[in-house]
Amino acid sequence: MSTHPDNLAFVFPGQGSQSIGMLADLSASYPEVKHIFERASDALSIDLWSLVSQGPDEELNQTQNTQPAMLAAGYAVWEIWRQQSAIQPAWLAGHSLGEYTALVCSGALSFEDGIKLVAARGRLMQEAVPPGVGAMAAILGLEDQQIIDICAQAAETEIVSAVNFNSPGQVVIAGNKAAVERAMAAAKDAGAKRALLLSVSVPSHCALMQSAADKLDSYLKAIEIVTPAIKIVHNVDVASHDSPDAIRSILKEQLHKPVRWVESVNYLHQNGVTHIVECGPGKVLIGLNKRIVKDAEHFSIYNSETINTLLEQIND
Repeated sequence: MSTHPDNLAFVFPGQGSQSIGMLADLSASYPEVKHIFERASDALSIDLWSLVSQGPDEELNQTQNTQPAMLAAGYAVWEIWRQQSAIQPAWLAGHSLGEYTALVCSGALSFEDGIKLVAARGRLMQEAVPPGVGAMAAILGLEDQQIIDICAQAAETEIVSAVNFNSPGQVVIAGNKAAVERAMAAAKDAGAKRALLLSVSVPSHCALMQSAADKLDSYLKAIEIVTPAIKIVHNVDVASHDSPDAIRSILKEQLHKPVRWVESVNYLHQNGVTHIVECGPGKVLIGLNKRIVKDAEHFSIYNSETINTLLEQIND
């Protein structure tokens, strides 16, 4: 692997990659992990490390807790990587919530502000749609446009739309629960391999999140955002922005507009990226990324073993 950064991108996972005990291995070797979680805990006045280490699951999976936990975890892995290697990526990106982690790691947003912001984001998302009203489902094996058309027909007087374009043949839909269920049935009739209801409490990235986005705007205006030191590909428009005001606008839109992950990863590849590293808990993105860009090298770093493996590859 070439040791220059121009062909290297780090990408950060979002909600859904959390689990009890994540980063336990790293925390045993690197005290920075607990220190970063202590900073997050102080910012939120909760014991975030205890929640991540011991649970319970239902509390960790509450979106206002999941989001700061995942940001802290991704940032901790990033900081350990920075200590271990002088090689830094030319590009960053993040899937949904992971975009906030990318902003913190790029220096555009302070860690404490980022933690407070995503906790507020999670709370506003939960408040926007009462429990049981919204739903999300993964549709496998259909073309993107087929799913878009199916959602348009299934919506009737409600909301359902394609919200996560995760990989070729894998799209997540979200909206009112009954409309999502109608779209799932129509997708199966159209030949979908699977139509799977997801265990989530919030229908992210659809029009039901507009009220949350409007409220998030005041939080975004109240924090300092600066030009990122590393270029970031944003979910909403598959572009990189230097202007703090443009970044604020993008983050507001991101809450109620689709995650264009396939296009984002292809954009990285088209801009010379040949090595893509998922940085943070879980291995969700590496699976997606391998299906999007088959002729790139893909890695996932989340514990000591995977970090050492990547260091060996870089130093070859």
